[in-house]
Amino acid sequence: MDKVNGAVPPYAAGGGFGGVGFGGDVRRVSAEDWRYHAAEFAKGVAELSVEFGKGCRDVVKQSLLRDDSFVVRNFGGPCKSVCMRLRFLNEYLPEDRDPTHSWSVISFVFAVVIAVLIVSSESDAPIPMIQKLHIYPANATRILLPDGRHLAYQEQGVSYERARFTLVASHSFLSSRLAGIPGIKASLLQEFGVRLVTYDLPGFGESDPHPGRNLESSAMDMLYLSYAVHITDKFWVVGHSGGSLHTFAALKYIPDRIAGAFMVAPLLNPYEPSMNKVEKRRTWEKWTSKRKFMYFLARKFPALLPYFYRRSFLSGNLDQIDKWLALSLGKRDKGIIEEMKYQEFWQRDLGESVRQGDVKPFVEEAVLQVSNWGFSINDLNVQKKHQGKGIIFWLKSIYKRPPQELTGFLGPIHIWQGLEDRVVPPSMSDYVHRVLPGAMVHKLLYEGHFTYFYFCDECHRQMLTTVFGNPQGPLPVKVDPVPVKVDPIPIKEDTDDEEETEERGIDSYSDNNSDISFL
Repeated sequence: MDKVNGAVPPYAAGGGFGGVGFGGDVRRVSAEDWRYHAAEFAKGVAELSVEFGKGCRDVVKQSLLRDDSFVVRNFGGPCKSVCMRLRFLNEYLPEDRDPTHSWSVISFVFAVVIAVLIVSSESDAPIPMIQKLHIYPANATRILLPDGRHLAYQEQGVSYERARFTLVASHSFLSSRLAGIPGIKASLLQEFGVRLVTYDLPGFGESDPHPGRNLESSAMDMLYLSYAVHITDKFWVVGHSGGSLHTFAALKYIPDRIAGAFMVAPLLNPYEPSMNKVEKRRTWEKWTSKRKFMYFLARKFPALLPYFYRRSFLSGNLDQIDKWLALSLGKRDKGIIEEMKYQEFWQRDLGESVRQGDVKPFVEEAVLQVSNWGFSINDLNVQKKHQGKGIIFWLKSIYKRPPQELTGFLGPIHIWQGLEDRVVPPSMSDYVHRVLPGAMVHKLLYEGHFTYFYFCDECHRQMLTTVFGNPQGPLPVKVDPVPVKVDPIPIKEDTDDEEETEERGIDSYSDNNSDISFL
């Protein structure tokens, strides 16, 4: 009866009653089985996908492929002309194939093959081993500052007794006292009689951190260091890249102790309001998007910087400086950072910089680069000091005119700037020269950010010769005269013998000093 009506009884599915058939134990498939629901769900998803694809196709045809649509108006003509020129390729297709369908399939397969080749080529490349950063034992010489902090420093060149010139160098971001002037030879410092003193900024290397530090406190640290290391005369300050912030601070806050300054690729605040539009545009267009984003975070959201720093140079791994600081380097700069001598220097300097493992000093340094310095570079110009104003000052000036006092920095300022520099664009040095006409800017035609300052003996000699003139060697050693003790001549009481002795003394004096002539 059931068979006649076209329905299959439940027991027929199992081959017998209760799901037991004559051929063995066969499980009955019921509508409640999960596989049945999964298959139905898959069919439903497939049907919906097909309908969705048809809907998207209709939307594209109605909105984009119409004769009055934007795509057809602008790209229809060129595409049609290209298709007409490539029409001869249809002759290589089978006669029963639609060219549109065939070329669509061929293009899709070609794209898949290219993607597979790219992925396979990348997978065949050797995976670089992650190098761990090695931190050497502490061995720096430290001084005690008036506020109880310790400041680590290092000396190179001649001793302080024989130093003809003294240089104090502050390091840049992600560096330490070990940098100084990288690769400068001791023989060159000896030839010019130069003593080079470098120190760790607060929180870097072996220097204690300074809570709430700013550029004025940085200048005071430099002043206390000069007294502690027996710098009794004026000294020169040196800065490279981000270290120039502290060089400018010394010129502003302790100008009476500074003999002069020379900087290489000085970094300025990119948000400096006194920059004109052209200088700002030329500055920002040289940087990568990631570096612009890091400057934005340092200015607006510095609390987010520790996340990026802990994942890069504070992670304990070793990588190149351009990747961690998002630097866009030229060919010559890339060449120098790949050399073995730079790699050894970078590994040692980086390990010393992150010795304390504290992220706060790096955040403070990044914020100093993009925030208000507390002064303007224009303040370094030599100008008359403002005496005051008001009726009281006017009445005093009637009876006694006060002497005119000058403010600013009176010493020389030298700046070397590579025109191929993409880390500190030349527009920054152009701005310094515009607001400080007295500063001497030496433009280097084919130099980058590192090439003129790192491991270049000829460049180091040119800088020292430009600043100090011809080498004169160290100062001579001062020798204090030693007093000579002379025994007195005994005097006899006998007058006759005394006269005879005097005559004999005169005769002997004449004999021993016969070549003396009186003028």
